[in-house]
Amino acid sequence: MSAKPHLGAIQETLLIPLYGRANDARRKNSILHDTTAAEMVDSLDYDFDQHDTRNTTGSVWRASIFDQFVRDFLTDHPDGTVVDLGCGLSTRSDRLDNGTAHWIDLDVADSIALRRNFFDDSDRYTMIAGSIFDTEWYDRIPREQPTLLLSEAVLLYFPEDQVHSALRSISTAFPGAHLAFDTAGKAMFEAQDKTKVYDSLSARFHWQCDDPATLQQFGLRLTSSYSFGTPPPTVTRTWPALHRYGIKLVGRFPMSKSYRFTLFECTPAR
Repeated sequence: MSAKPHLGAIQETLLIPLYGRANDARRKNSILHDTTAAEMVDSLDYDFDQHDTRNTTGSVWRASIFDQFVRDFLTDHPDGTVVDLGCGLSTRSDRLDNGTAHWIDLDVADSIALRRNFFDDSDRYTMIAGSIFDTEWYDRIPREQPTLLLSEAVLLYFPEDQVHSALRSISTAFPGAHLAFDTAGKAMFEAQDKTKVYDSLSARFHWQCDDPATLQQFGLRLTSSYSFGTPPPTVTRTWPALHRYGIKLVGRFPMSKSYRFTLFECTPAR
């Protein structure tokens, strides 16, 4: 099978972390061992060489941190529901499924169309075509079990007012749920045009958030916040030595310190 991506500007960025996970899987010192990502890259009719994707390690580190959010949630709630908002070609359900959890992957129509070349719906896995900023998908999320909603490398590409409105709406709709996403501070925001991979991509960050704690005004309670400068020890201790040393070095730079991976609990005002 050879699938040719037909994606919008923001959606095309999903191919970069996919390529990063594929490259990681092919290395002896792999973090994620995401062989499914490697198989997907091999079957895609896409010129990855048009982008400067030689250094995609950061996307692998980020995925590993988000993986830990999911692992922790499923440890406490093995029958829970994990909802990936703007899933792209994530393979998280493939990597982390415990045999009892329910998985819902949501993305806009062109991304889901591409995704269906590789995955099928099942009793515990569902794909939904829709936008994180719409509300129609809310009724598709079961409320019988605890829920973790996550959005990795998505919200950054949209205007602040749109992001804030979505956070308030999601918190109101899913009280008690957990919500994980990444934020970019000023240093990360200003460095994006210096990042080689963006030379051939038109999508750019639009939402700058210097302090994730300020988002608590939207009905969220901040429970965890990490960066490449302060990664969770439970994650990095499982990495090969090369990556443990690498993230310590990268984490010293202001750009890395301002890029954060946050976990909230939805606590809307009553």
